[in-house]
Parts: sequence; C-alpha cells; structure tokens
Amino acid sequence: MSGGKKSSTFRTMCRLLSYTRRYWFRLTVGIVAGIIVGGSLFVTLMMIPQLVGVVKDTPEKGVVQEQSTAVTAPEKSPAVLENDPKLAKILEQAESAAESFHLPFSIEGTTIRVFWPKEFSFDAVNEKGQVAWQLFSLYAILFVLVWVCKNVAHYINGYCTRWVGTRVVADLREELFRKLTNQSLGYYGSVDTGQLISRCNNDTGALEYSVSHSVEDLTNAPLQILGCLAAVYIACRDNGSYVLILLLCTVFPLVLLPINILSSKIRKRYRKSYKHIAEVTTRQHETFSGIKAVKAYHTEEFECGRFHQVNRKYYRKVISATRLRMLISPMTELVVVAATMVFLLYSYNQGVSITQLTALLAPIMMAYRPLKDLSKVIASIQQSMAAADRVFELLDTDCSLPEKPGAVELTGLENGIELKNVVFKYDDRDVINDVSFTIPKGHIVAVVGETGSGKSTLANLIARFYDVSSGSVCFDGHDVRDCTIDSLRRLIGVVNQDPIIFNDTIRANIAYGSPQATEDEIVKAAKLANAHEFIVNGVHENGYDSMTGENGFKLSGGEKQRLTIARAILRNPPVLILDEATSALDNVTERLVQDALNHAMKDRTVFVIAHRLSTIQNADKIIVLKQGVIAEAGTHSELLELNGIYRRLHDTQFEE
Repeated sequence: MSGGKKSSTFRTMCRLLSYTRRYWFRLTVGIVAGIIVGGSLFVTLMMIPQLVGVVKDTPEKGVVQEQSTAVTAPEKSPAVLENDPKLAKILEQAESAAESFHLPFSIEGTTIRVFWPKEFSFDAVNEKGQVAWQLFSLYAILFVLVWVCKNVAHYINGYCTRWVGTRVVADLREELFRKLTNQSLGYYGSVDTGQLISRCNNDTGALEYSVSHSVEDLTNAPLQILGCLAAVYIACRDNGSYVLILLLCTVFPLVLLPINILSSKIRKRYRKSYKHIAEVTTRQHETFSGIKAVKAYHTEEFECGRFHQVNRKYYRKVISATRLRMLISPMTELVVVAATMVFLLYSYNQGVSITQLTALLAPIMMAYRPLKDLSKVIASIQQSMAAADRVFELLDTDCSLPEKPGAVELTGLENGIELKNVVFKYDDRDVINDVSFTIPKGHIVAVVGETGSGKSTLANLIARFYDVSSGSVCFDGHDVRDCTIDSLRRLIGVVNQDPIIFNDTIRANIAYGSPQATEDEIVKAAKLANAHEFIVNGVHENGYDSMTGENGFKLSGGEKQRLTIARAILRNPPVLILDEATSALDNVTERLVQDALNHAMKDRTVFVIAHRLSTIQNADKIIVLKQGVIAEAGTHSELLELNGIYRRLHDTQFEE
C-alpha cells in the first residue's frame, strides 16, 4: 500500500513537471543559478577558516619584533612562505582567484602588485610579522564579491523558478477551465457548480503557492547542502578526522525520518481540507445565487448557520493538517541541534582548535537554513500533491461529446431536420421513446405537452447538447454525431425560457457569439428584437454601454428576453430553437417579445417549445408529447378537430 502511494506521488509529480517543458530555457537558467549558489557557498566556506586563522594566529609582541626582521628583506620571502603555510595558502588562493576572474593584481612570492585603479605593490607580510592589511583587505573584498555572486545567483534562481512554477499553474488552470467548458450538459447535471469553482480557484491556488516556492527550493537547497557537505568533507580530510562525516551519516537518516512519517498524513489531511473548502464555496455560491429567495423567506440567519457549520469543518481540517506540517521543521531542527552538541562535546574532548572548529561548524551552520527549507518543501509538496490529485482527477474526467475523425462540416441547411426513432434515457429512465418527425426548411414546428413530457429534451437533442440513446437526429441527411460540433452550432440559435445574461455591457451581451459584429449590426438586431427603445430611453443611463449586472440583475425579465432574441438575430442562424421564450412574461411584455420573435423566425427553420398555445397557432406543425411519446400531431385546426389532448389544453388556457 505504501509503495502504491509513493508510486502515485511520483506519477503526479512527473505529470506536474511535464508542464515545465515549454519553459525549459528559463528553468535551466534557474537551475544553473542554483548551482552557482551552491558553488559560491562552497567557496566562501573554504575562505572562512583562512580569515579566522589570520585573525586568531596574530603573533605576540615579543615574537613580532623577532619576525619583523626576518621578513623585511624580499630575498627571504620563500622562507617566510615555508614557515607560514596559512600565508602560503592565502596567497595561492588569491593568485588562483586573480587568474580565474581576471582580477587586476598579480603575486610574486610575497609581493603583491596591484594594477587598478593605479599601479602599486606591497609585501604580503608587514613589519610585525602579520599578514599585511592590504592583503587582508583584498581577501575580504574577494569574500564579499563571492557573496555578491551567490546572492545575485540566488535572486536569478528564485525569480526564474518561481516564474516557471507560477506559469505552469496558470497553464494548468487554463487547461482545467477549457476542459470543464467542453464537458457536456449531462456532466453539469451531475456535479455541483460550487465544487467546480472551488477546484478551479482554491485547488489551483494552493497548487500555485506550493509549486512556485517548491521549484525554487528544490533547485537551490539541495545544491547548498551539497556545497556544505563538500566543505565538511574537506575540513575533515585536512584535520585527519572523519568523525563528523560518520555523525552526519547517522544524523541525516534521522532528519528524514519525521519527514517520511508525516508527509503522507499531511497529503491525506490537505486533500480532505480541499474537499471541505469546496463545500464552503458551494454554500456561498448557492446563497448568493438565490439571494432573492433568502430575502423573501427571511432565512439570512439560517443560511449563516449552515455556512458556519461547513466553514468550521474546513477550519478543523486545515488546523489538523497545519499541526502535522508545523511538526516537521522543529523535529528536524531538534535532531540537527542534538547532533551539533554531540560533535562539540567530542571536539572539546579532543582539543580541537578554534580554526579547525570554524572550518567544521561553519558549513553545518550554513547548511541549517537550506536543510530547514528542504523540510518545508517536503510538506509543501505533499500539500500541492493533494491539490494536484484533485485537479488531475477533473482533467482526466471526459464527458464531452465525441467528435468523429473526418467529421462532416455543415455549411447550411438545404432540406431540413429529421428525427428518426429517437430514444433518450436518463439514469435508465426513458425520457424520449421512439419519436420521429421532420422539420422541413423554412417551416415552424412546435411541440406542446405537460411539464416533464420531454419537450426541452427534444430541443437539446436537436442542438446536440446530448446524444440520443438510439435512433438519430439528422441535418440534411447527416447524423449530427457525424458532423463537427462547431459547424452544427453555427447553424443554430437558441432562445431559452430563462435568458442567459452575462455581467457585461448590453452591447457585449447582444454581440455574444458574434464578436465581429459592427455597431450598426448590433443596433439593427436590437431594433428587430424591440430592445433598442428601452436601451436608449434613459432608464439605462449609459445606453448600450450599461452594465447588466450578474445574470442581468439590472434588467427586467422582458428586457433580458429581448436581449437574447437580439443576440440570436445578430448571429443570423438558419435554425432557431425557442424554448418557452414567452411563458414567464406578462401580457404587454409578451406582445413585445412575440413581435420580436416573429422578426427572428422570418425565413428560418424554427423549433418551438410552447407553453401558451396562442403563440403557435400559425405553426406549420404542432406535436403533442405525453410521457416522451408523440400523442398527437398536426396543424392547430387539425388538432382542435381531434378533440384530444391539444383541445383540452387549448380550452383550459382560453377559459382562463
């Protein structure tokens, strides 16, 4: 089971890293900068013992005078270097740095010649037998330059890797949004919108923070730790003692132990917390979307109570995960400090000098921060993996309508639409059963029936929002499943009973789906839909640039309906589907909307779902559905003569 979890984590991580391929150059720059950081840290660690040694090993006054005579004569320089290995090593390092970095000085024996900003020379040893302050200054400047190089590289590493991490998650968020928008309507009927919003926002947000920081630390911290370990190894080799290496080999597995124990639990708990934040988002989405009902029934306190419950569940899960995550760093730190104290006791017992101790402890102290960062990265990775699991789960869910290779590209409607023995099942329940009829080009076909009889389902099958369970829907003899979805949707305009209005300008809502439309075309469509007058009469002060509010909050029902009709007219499709477009309107508004619909239906093939029979009396054919089966079909007058279901519906409405 443990191996399966590790394998799953590895696969998720590899899949996440695959998104970095397109940004390989910037990531490479970041990794190279991380290598420079580790290398610079190693160089500075090699220089620290020399600086400490120079300061500590200053000769006493009695010795100084004796040595000063020995070093005044240049010819004795080689002897000085032989008697002072530290000085020889400093000069050797300085000479190597001058050659490697093309620094403006050279060294001959103990004489140092500087070429810039002006040429001068000095002896590496002063009259007191100490290292000359000029040489010490050059060494200190070199140390600062190496440290500057380290920090510049650290900045480049952090910027490049965080840029890549943030960009990868942005790409992932876009891919997720594209995937969800391409899912079928059937998919949206089985999921919670709040859950989807949470996964798009909260899960990817957690992923973005973790990934953008983790990539930086993963390309930086291990290299710094390796630089420190290399410095420890060299110091142990120079001192002839490998106790610290053995101690590190013992301590390092102990450092990894708490990380290994806690990491899988952290991932599991964060996964649960993401599930609960999705419930929080769902509660917010449902409450704000249904705020009119909340106000009407005065249930504000009830909704606040429900939100309090789900919010507290989320809070408890986050705190639980945070407790485990916060344990990693102090546990790691405790192991490191304990090991350091053990080493200090050993060093004290062995009489190790301060210079040797500095050479050994400086790398350990420098390694503390990257080691701590690395422990945080492990916890952060587990958090990001919990979010990535949920994101990839959505990406791997495919409920989109399939499009066959080499699908037919529809260019128009020449003959008409035909439904042949159509059956549609939902959860093993027959919604439409063996329905067949044709809609000739330029004809108006209406369908009526009681609620739940399958009227809207027929419209959705014609537009291929769903696929039939059996039978076929054909445009000019082509099964819609054999046609490209794009070309099919270009032929169809839909006006729904509940108009869809976006939180944008009136102009943008009319032009939705027709982005290339001109201003004149938009105004013309609005006039044909009887919408132009209410747009410019001053009620909406900015006219076509007025914002509509969320779901058309600032518009009346009739205004929203006319905007959607204007949208359909502007698109100018050969096929129009009207889904009970006037059922929720008052009589005056209905007449305005019906007049707009008459303009929209002119010279088009129309499929009408009707609630008010007065709006379809002139239809070429009326179909009466009952429990998913065609019960009656004919013109208005023919159906009245049958004295059946249609007649009863008609008489009931006109009596009212």
